[in-house]
Amino acid sequence: MNEKKRLNGQMPYWKQIIYILTIGWIVIWIYRTILTPIYPIISDYFGGATDAELGHISSFYFLGYVCMQIPSGVLVDKLGKKQILIPGFLLFGLGALVVGLAQNIGIVFVGSVLAGLGCGTYYGVAYSLTAEYVPVSKRSLSTAIVNSGTAIGSGLGLISSSYLVGTGVLPWQALIFATIVLILLAVTMFLYFIRLEKPNKAINTKSEKKKTMSFRALFKPRMVSAYILYFSTLYTYYLIDTWLPNFLETEKGFSGTSVGLASSLVFFTAIPGALIFSRIADRIPMKKVQMIILLELLAASVLFITVTTTSQTILVIGIMAYGFFGKLAVEPIIISWLGESAPRGSIATMYGVFNFFGMSASVIVPSLTGKISDITGSKLYAFYLAILIIGIGTFLFYLINRFVRDTNENTY
Repeated sequence: MNEKKRLNGQMPYWKQIIYILTIGWIVIWIYRTILTPIYPIISDYFGGATDAELGHISSFYFLGYVCMQIPSGVLVDKLGKKQILIPGFLLFGLGALVVGLAQNIGIVFVGSVLAGLGCGTYYGVAYSLTAEYVPVSKRSLSTAIVNSGTAIGSGLGLISSSYLVGTGVLPWQALIFATIVLILLAVTMFLYFIRLEKPNKAINTKSEKKKTMSFRALFKPRMVSAYILYFSTLYTYYLIDTWLPNFLETEKGFSGTSVGLASSLVFFTAIPGALIFSRIADRIPMKKVQMIILLELLAASVLFITVTTTSQTILVIGIMAYGFFGKLAVEPIIISWLGESAPRGSIATMYGVFNFFGMSASVIVPSLTGKISDITGSKLYAFYLAILIIGIGTFLFYLINRFVRDTNENTY
């Protein structure tokens, strides 16, 4: 029997891991989004927390997440994927438990850091698995399917929170505890389905040594351009993820369940966008850089229209368009484009460094946006800043890939 076929002796292992990893992202993103639509309720619970303090909840989570990126990538390459994935998800569950039991905002920050550290192990595991096992011709599409868990989890988190908590059906802690149950179920699935791999041993042959990723290789022009672009992309994405519900409620006239429904459209329209553009990218692999640039510019344009319009109808259409062209559509293409030149044995390390630079935006944007809101009385200026950052990042990505070449590599 083929070693890659494990599920009922029929499904190839690469398909199996796609479904399992999608579930993992669903759970992570349910947790990430269940608090954002109910910031006013959380503020009241903790005695009137400011917008900046509410932003700190996400910023501390992402601080833990970012700090874990490079260490977890190295550990995954050294010890194995499953050996890091299981403890990481258990730490995630512990952090969520601390948040759910917190009686003051400071304890919420502590739990957020722990949850972020636990979730920080997931990225390197997920995309090193897809880079190692998924056929090259299906890699962009497969990555998009895995990333669809992000959209599904975000939508479920936003809608359930705005409806169940926003309308007073449940206290906000109840959804945290429900997420802990989902975390434990995900751990059970990882234990059963993810293959236990042997740790990487010392490299013996000269050819294998050449494939090992050096520090210098992590900062080739190709890599640097991806780091810059990913930071720009995620800055806007996490602004939307953490503050769009509040922006719609406080500045655009949305209320109640409509806040969660409107915000979730970003994530639900992202699924077809990601699948369509990833399939196109797999069919024309030499045009991935051009596709990436086009999608970034389209996302920035529709976001500008979305936040400046006075029409709720146009705003909703803009939200849907950003989801279709934005982060979840372009990310699988960037990931597969980078994976094409990743040396075997250091894939998780490369993705860890890549995600470290990108996710550093998620640490900055929640608190900075809250601060901008406290100072100016509006979050609109934070959206303008995000659009400017996308424009600069895309321009630098274009310049590097157009005029600077990696050795023996044609990237544009």
